[in-house]
Amino acid sequence: MCGIAAIFAYGAGAGPVDAAELERVRDAMAKRGPDGAGLWVADDRRIGLGHRRLAIIDLRPEAAQPMAFAPEPGANATLRITFNGEIYNYEALRAELIQKGARFTTQSDTEVILQLYHREGPAMARRLRGMFAFAIWDDAKGSLFLARDPFGIKPLYYADDGKTFRLASSVKALRTSGRIGDAPDPAGHVGYFLMGSVPEPHTLYADIRALPAGSTLTIDRSGAKRLARYFDAPSILAEASDTASDVAAALRDSVRHHLVADVPVGVFLSSGLDSSVVVGLAAETHADLKTFTLGFNEFKGSDKDEVPLADLVAAHYATRHQTRYVTGADFAAGIDDVLDAMDQPTLDGVNVYFVAKAAAEGGLKVALSGLGGDEVFAGYSTFQEIPRLVGAIGAIPGASHWGKGFRVVAAPVARRFASPKHASIFEYGGSYAGAYLLRRGLFLPWEIPEILDPELARRGLSELSILTGLDDAARGQRTAVAKVAALETCFYLRNQLLRDADWAGMAHSLEIRTPFVDSVLFTALAGRIAAGTLTKAEMTRAPKAPLPDALIGRPKTGFSVPVRDWLSAADARERGFRGWAKKVYRAAWTGTSV
Repeated sequence: MCGIAAIFAYGAGAGPVDAAELERVRDAMAKRGPDGAGLWVADDRRIGLGHRRLAIIDLRPEAAQPMAFAPEPGANATLRITFNGEIYNYEALRAELIQKGARFTTQSDTEVILQLYHREGPAMARRLRGMFAFAIWDDAKGSLFLARDPFGIKPLYYADDGKTFRLASSVKALRTSGRIGDAPDPAGHVGYFLMGSVPEPHTLYADIRALPAGSTLTIDRSGAKRLARYFDAPSILAEASDTASDVAAALRDSVRHHLVADVPVGVFLSSGLDSSVVVGLAAETHADLKTFTLGFNEFKGSDKDEVPLADLVAAHYATRHQTRYVTGADFAAGIDDVLDAMDQPTLDGVNVYFVAKAAAEGGLKVALSGLGGDEVFAGYSTFQEIPRLVGAIGAIPGASHWGKGFRVVAAPVARRFASPKHASIFEYGGSYAGAYLLRRGLFLPWEIPEILDPELARRGLSELSILTGLDDAARGQRTAVAKVAALETCFYLRNQLLRDADWAGMAHSLEIRTPFVDSVLFTALAGRIAAGTLTKAEMTRAPKAPLPDALIGRPKTGFSVPVRDWLSAADARERGFRGWAKKVYRAAWTGTSV
């Protein structure tokens, strides 16, 4: 895991690459890569690459980046790369390339990417299994090639002013360039308040965009760009057939690949089924496995307390287990650091921040997480609630037409006695896009002008067109489960959960891996995901040593953090998720302290 940066001065009127600027952007990501720093600027100063290294595979200096590739020994380098992430199938790809005559000088996955690009060009991205974001300078073609992993686990942001193209692993690092404007992206601001996270490709800034998940981008010396998508989860769900699949074998294969490292690997362990299954599968091949759990005094003795069952699972699989208790004092002392690490505003991520801190303090550089299990195995209540709501409201003639009028009348009452969302149940509840917005949304579109500048809100709502985006993800799916799976994967998982895991882990130089979020696993199980025939019960049977009986059949509780209990009494009127969301936004956009 690393931090990457690049500057490509492609335009005729562009100034030469400023090495000091590139170094500044690179070093703004020091926590992403505390093990080393590299910088390369071409002799003509039209292209430069920067890299911060967190050494996980091939720890030797020879594997440092930016890394160069020359087609023959002694020849000039024709390719150079700056790479963030891990390629889990790099050993198999390396063996294949050696059979075809390739010669390697390192044992790194980075060199495999270079060699594969040399032979296959941009099409190579679809052959990579892992989490990644990288940029390759192709000197022969005079082009910069970017790629991002299928689910968007690793971030990649860029800015293009028409002359110079800049990229980095974080928005905040990119802004240290000093060459990027402050104008807001209305869709990014509105999107945050609608969904609790900024939906890609938007950011809070008009000049900064995210490379979409599962996409590549090539930009040449003329400034021409070629954006291509090589992986699309909704399309895979829509086209897959419900064929028999060995779920246990697929899960075991994914966990095995995610354990590949030249440093110790641990696991985040809650009292839930997903992380417990990951621990059970990892323990089959990794002796002396470390596990970490968060505990909160506020939850002791309640069904929200993760500690007792996590202790039970750890003892069951003989892991070296640590529990870290986080208090309101810890939260107060660390909140400025949390917000500083939070690259884009998000409603969540505090729990991951603190468990990552505990894992890093325990000596780990890599930890596996059960994140993504609910999307694959339909674990969220949304898989039942949304189809039920659509069925009920959709059966009422004309509900979507008179629903807005109902909302206008009912909203004042709903605000006094319940959630304002209740007033919009007829307006939005009859479609999957609308029902998903009701269930996952933070605020509803009609509330946004009350929070943001009305003109910014109007533009943002128009540009984002959130219902259209949600409908695009669900359209074409043949079952209710498939529609919800597509929505959860493309929005909640991609824009919030995975992004939170990235910034919260990187705040402590910890690489968080997600075996349930894996392109090979997803493709293998897509037919059954779409058909709704996968169950958590089937997942729990994957480990050879069965899970403890106390976990089986236990109702899903989710993982909670008592943030509202930690906010000061003076902020009581803004307690709850909506109040916290506003505070996070103010800190991100205006720099106002929480």
